[in-house]
Amino acid sequence: MNSKRFISLARWVGAATCLAGIVTFYRTLIHANPTTVALTLLLLILFIAANWGLRYAIVTSIAATGCYNFFFLPPIGTFTVSDPQNLLALTVFLITSVFASRSSDRIRTESREARARQGELEVLYRLSRALLQTDELVQLSNSIPASVALATGAKDVLFYLLDGDRIYRSGADWTAQPGTDELKELSFAPGITPSTEGDSIVPLRTGVRPRGVLILSGVQMSYQGLDALGGLVSISLDRAQGIEEVTRAEAAKESERLRTLMLDSITHELRTPLTSIKASVSALLSSELPAKDSHELLTVIDEESDRLNRLVAQAMEMAQLDTQEVRMTFSSQTLRVLVEESIEENKAALALHPVTINLPPGLPTVCADPIWIQKLLGNMLENASKYSEASAPIFVSAEVQGQFVACSVADRGAGIDPMEQALIFDKFYRAQNRAGTTSGTGMGLSICRAIVEAHGGTMSVTSQPGLGSVFTFTLPVRG
Repeated sequence: MNSKRFISLARWVGAATCLAGIVTFYRTLIHANPTTVALTLLLLILFIAANWGLRYAIVTSIAATGCYNFFFLPPIGTFTVSDPQNLLALTVFLITSVFASRSSDRIRTESREARARQGELEVLYRLSRALLQTDELVQLSNSIPASVALATGAKDVLFYLLDGDRIYRSGADWTAQPGTDELKELSFAPGITPSTEGDSIVPLRTGVRPRGVLILSGVQMSYQGLDALGGLVSISLDRAQGIEEVTRAEAAKESERLRTLMLDSITHELRTPLTSIKASVSALLSSELPAKDSHELLTVIDEESDRLNRLVAQAMEMAQLDTQEVRMTFSSQTLRVLVEESIEENKAALALHPVTINLPPGLPTVCADPIWIQKLLGNMLENASKYSEASAPIFVSAEVQGQFVACSVADRGAGIDPMEQALIFDKFYRAQNRAGTTSGTGMGLSICRAIVEAHGGTMSVTSQPGLGSVFTFTLPVRG
């Protein structure tokens, strides 16, 4: 308070000094006409109104009118006005100075309010950026007090959420933290209210439904600014909650879709070998068959049993890769050895297709799990054979790409439509031109991509309908 009084006194003294200086200047140094003196005094009044306020300008206007009359209007040295024109000039000067003072003070006040609104808008902008950093409701709730304190400069912030009666705080200067019952009552308050301790209490609402309350200590903001701050926090909470609900709904929908696809795919694929096995066993049991026919039926049973075994193994591999329960052992491996062993293991599937290996000499070793990479190569070679005409060639090549070795398996099959190339690595998805003509579950390529990504690589496809496809995967070079 002493500081304010000192500033006020200094301004009064400054105004009086300036007024006395103008009068002395024009009385002793330069003898100007009354118009020049009036304009100079008016300029002083405008300066005082623009910088110090209306009350200083009004008092200075009255004092300047008296000085103008006493020192510059005849008869000089008295307050008597003999000429009616001088009386009119004096009156106009007083009215003009007062009106100009009020106008200047209004502009000053509006400018100050505009700066305050700009400051509050900057606060709200900083807060909105901080609240948009996360879409998780729990993380957002934890970060709200710190974000509000950082954006507004508040010493302490308390955030109470009705959902779960949770309290979040920023700052440690709370002398007495309100209880849950008091906070719940404040959440249902009709509007923003100041507390007895000088804190700003901002109820949070979604429409007409209360969500909680925000208590800020040491913040000077307008009612509108605090109301906008509360609305911003409420909208952020609604946004995070909405995103979580949509995410859960989409996850449930996707889980249901995958379960349906898995059941349909596996059921369809299991039915064929089971039907063949059942028919072969029934034929063996129904009558005495020649040894040659019995051997053929047993061969069918053996092959279809292997097919069933592969289907079950694929389902187990996919489940393990999805849950990240696979324990891979990475070591330095030679890609040529892995390719040749995979071709040998799948020679039955590749019997009708010539396979050309084109690996450059000096190819660096890769960091890989040999068992899983052979499964990967086996799936790719089997797909190339399955979706190509008999005697169509298959090409295996590789090249170095930075810190990775890219291995490609190319066929001369039917190819894949460009619209489907981004989908064929999804679980249970099968290209439309293959689904009805070739058996499969749609799990092979999904397993391949999961294996490659577990190695830190990527998998892609390049294909043209009618000309074939090239599947490429990368493995990191052994450091």
